[in-house]
Amino acid sequence: MEVEMKIRGLMMDPVTNMPIVVLKDINGNAILPIWVGIYEANAIALEIEKVSTPRPMTHDLIKTLLLGLGTGIRKVVVSELKDDTFYAVIWLDKDGDLISVDSRPSDALALALRLDCPIYVDEAVLKNSKSSSAATDKINNEELRRWLESLNDEDLGRYKM
Repeated sequence: MEVEMKIRGLMMDPVTNMPIVVLKDINGNAILPIWVGIYEANAIALEIEKVSTPRPMTHDLIKTLLLGLGTGIRKVVVSELKDDTFYAVIWLDKDGDLISVDSRPSDALALALRLDCPIYVDEAVLKNSKSSSAATDKINNEELRRWLESLNDEDLGRYKM
């Protein structure tokens, strides 16, 4: 089963100083933090803030290629959490045929923002992320966990590089 989510914000982890993309369940209060690299966070932040660049960035190029080929994105799914690594699938729609493409979650999310398609997380990923060693290593104390779970709209301001 898949849970539809939205990107609720992009922020810096106060412990590791790494960017976090925060996904939130649209029908509930489940939150999934995904730690990403600086460059990946920048690609997401540019689209969240609607910043145009003088030359196309990689995800803008992919969007242009897909649209030029008459292909859309039906959805992106954060599909798996294995060995402390999140995996995603981009579901392309070409003339009614679905094509799955393996992806890093950060790339899938950057494309989802650009093409305005739904974002889903597999329920198993949500369950595993709460008990995974990655989460307990990165969220190494209850205070940080409570901080992530209590985020509100004011906390999820603009991402600053």
